[in-house]
Order: sequence, then structure tokens, then C-alpha cells
Amino acid sequence: MSDSHTPVPLDEYPIHQTPLSLARVGTSDRNFYDRSYFNAHDRDGGTMLITGMGVYPNLGVTDAYAIVRRGDVLRSVRFSDALEQRDLDLKVGGYRLEVLEPLQRIRIVCEHDDLGFDLTWEGSFPAINEQPHTILSGNRPIIDAQRFAQLGSWAGTLHIDGVDVTVDPSVWMGTRDRSWGIRPVGEADPPGRAAAEGSGGFWWLYVPLRFDEFSIIVIVQENPDGFRTLNDAVRIWRDGRVEQLGWPRVHLEYRSGSRYPVSARLDLTTPDGKPLEVEIRPHTFIPLHIGAGYGGDPDWQHGRWMGRDWSSSVRYDLNDPEVAARIPWGVIDHVGQARCGDAEGWGLFEHASMGRHDPTGFTDWSSLAP
Repeated sequence: MSDSHTPVPLDEYPIHQTPLSLARVGTSDRNFYDRSYFNAHDRDGGTMLITGMGVYPNLGVTDAYAIVRRGDVLRSVRFSDALEQRDLDLKVGGYRLEVLEPLQRIRIVCEHDDLGFDLTWEGSFPAINEQPHTILSGNRPIIDAQRFAQLGSWAGTLHIDGVDVTVDPSVWMGTRDRSWGIRPVGEADPPGRAAAEGSGGFWWLYVPLRFDEFSIIVIVQENPDGFRTLNDAVRIWRDGRVEQLGWPRVHLEYRSGSRYPVSARLDLTTPDGKPLEVEIRPHTFIPLHIGAGYGGDPDWQHGRWMGRDWSSSVRYDLNDPEVAARIPWGVIDHVGQARCGDAEGWGLFEHASMGRHDPTGFTDWSSLAP
């Protein structure tokens, strides 16, 4: 850990927001995090990459992950180490992130024999702040975070299990976000009352889409009774104009006997009151809780202390019954192919439906689509 009597390199910059060195954050909550997320996919939706890096100052940990799906196989690599000090040198193990141009160009390098890449992100539209995200457990915030998002394209090379792939920006696109605040990280908190009584369910939809002339970002979170706790829908134009798109009406079709979405329609409203319809067809997907370290991943989770200079590589076969049984119990990121009027777009279709959700007719944790 850094010496409390000395500043860190970030203290040289006029970016402070509390009367603290930037070695510390403005809360003692152990679950404070500061993290990047990226996805990349080819235009036919057949290959998908998700990667990211985070720091957890109150846990003294930094880590990164990368996971690729080709066919029904996931290849995941993870890196973790002690966070010695907060600075602008963003690297852990064989993974590094370089900010070439803030809010526009990012380079990510992953050096591992099983999964490696050298990729450069180029924003296609301006980054935009999303609505603050809060989830309470009783009266305690378990998520209290801010995030910005951006749609863009990728260029570079990808190496996966002995296969080299050229990443052409005319074919490869994706979504990125930066978020920071409070969310469950590291070793789990004592379960207590929240685990014993539970929330009854969790329903989440996050859809950032890239079209030629504009991008659209829709976020919806609802309680089991359908009460909406997060509602954010915007259209971003290339010149930086941002339109709010009202109160999205979400129409989802699930595969019979499951909660896997096969199609979706978002009914939006432009500022002048006109309807705007977006149709989405999900393609390949990656469950964030299988290999990527998000909530519910039993193998590894963000912020967990793994010791110094730790790394791992794991291969998951989604047809393995033990792996397949885990898929429904977390947030799933799909490649989404979309249409808005005459415009075709691509992006992320992220969805979770667990437990009761009255608007879609799911009465409990075992309910499935007819």
C-alpha cells in the first residue's frame, strides 16, 4: 500500500474533489471501485470479446480480465495484483490500458498465450453520462455508481487459442463504459438479513446501439412488481446533440421454456412527441458471471485478493451441463442487431431476468416463458 505521508502522481493534477490525496477515495466503504468495460464484435455477430480493468483502492487490489466467445466456447484470462498506488500507469500483469485521447481513443493490450490482443478503440459518437445508478438493500446502498458510455469501432489484432484474427474497424464495433462508485466487489459481505429475505427478483435491460448517423442508449431497471427504478433513453448525434427519448415501452419475446430473449422491440418517443421504434435481434452472447468476474461467478470476482502477480486462463464449454446450468443466473451480454426506421445498427443487448417480474408474467424464480 502507498505511504500515507507521501503524495501519489495523480496529486500533481488539479483534479481533486475532496480534501484528500488521490491515494484515498472519499468514502471508507470497502466496495468502492473504479473500472472500465469494453466489448467488441464482428458485424455478423459470430465472435464476441468482453474485457475490462478495475482498481479497488480500499481493498488494495487491481485486476483485469478478457473473455472471447467463438462458437460455443469461452476462453477467459484474468490478471490480479496488489494496488500499490493510484496513478496513470494502467496495467496489471500482461494487461495494460493506454488513454491515447481522453473520451475518444483507447489502446488495450493483453499478452497471454491463450488469449492476446492489441486493439485500439475509436469513439464514433461523443461519450455521454448515464443516469446515476442506485440499488438499495434495505436502506443500504449496494450499488451507488456513476457511468459514462460510448459507441465506437475497433482496429488491431486478436489471438485466440492459436488463431490470429485481423480486427478491421469497418467490421468490428462495440460499446464501452467507465464507472465508479459503490458496488459489491472482493470477498462477499456477510449475507445477513438481505440474503435471508431476498429482493424477490431482478430485472435489467441495457441497450447501447450504434447506427451510421446516431447512437441510442436505453437503460431500464424494474422491481418485481414492475416499478421502474432506473429509466434512461437518449439518442446521441455526431455533432454532440443529445435527445431524450421518453419512457421506453419494452416488448420482449423469450424462447419457450426459458428466459433467453429471441427478439425485442423498444417503443421510444422523440422530444416532439413522435414515436420511434427500435427492433433488436440478439445474436451470440457471453454470460458476465462465467469467466468475466461479475456477480455470481464462483471462479473469480472483481476485487478479490488473489495474491501478488496472479493470473489464470480457463476454457468454458457452454454445452457442458454444469456450465449451461449457470447461464440463466446472471447478467448476459448479447450482440444485438437493430433496426430503427430504415437504419440498421449493431450494439449490445444486455439483459437479466431473475425471480419474479409481474410485467412479463414471471411469478417466481422457477417461472419460464410458455
